[in-house]
Amino acid sequence: MTLSGPRGLNGRTRTALADINVTPLVDVVLVLLIIFMVTAPILQSGIDVSVPQTKTVKEITEERLVLTIDRQQRVFLGNDPININEIGTRLHQRIRDPQNQAVYLRADQNVPFGAFATVMDAVKQAGFSNVSIVTRPIEPTAPGTSGVK
Repeated sequence: MTLSGPRGLNGRTRTALADINVTPLVDVVLVLLIIFMVTAPILQSGIDVSVPQTKTVKEITEERLVLTIDRQQRVFLGNDPININEIGTRLHQRIRDPQNQAVYLRADQNVPFGAFATVMDAVKQAGFSNVSIVTRPIEPTAPGTSGVK
C-alpha cells in the first residue's frame, strides 16, 4: 500500500510545524541586556582625575565636550589623548558653533596652575568663550570634626 496525498498511515492529515518557540530567544536577549547593564558603567569611567572641591556645583545635564588634564599633565578630549597644539582644530571638528557650545575643563587638583592656564588659553584662542571648570561638591563634615583633612 502506498501513501497518496497528505494523509499518513493512521488517517490523520500531516501539517508542518509552524510555531516557533521564542523562549530561548527571550532568554538570550535578557542575558545580553544584563551583560550590557553591568558593563556600561565600567566603559564610562574614563580618565581618573581627582577634581577640586567647591561649595557651589552646577549639575551638568546637556551633552558636553570635556577637556581633561590628568596628574601627569596629559590632555584628553573626551577619552582621547590630544596634543595641546591641536586643541583648537579638534574642538572645531566637534563643535560647529563655538559661541553657544560649552566646553568643560576638568583638571586634577594636583595639576600646576600654569598647565591649567595654558590649556584654558588654547581653548579661548580657538574662539570658545563659554568654558566651565568641573569641580565636585564638598562633603559635609560631621558635627565635632574640624573639616580639615
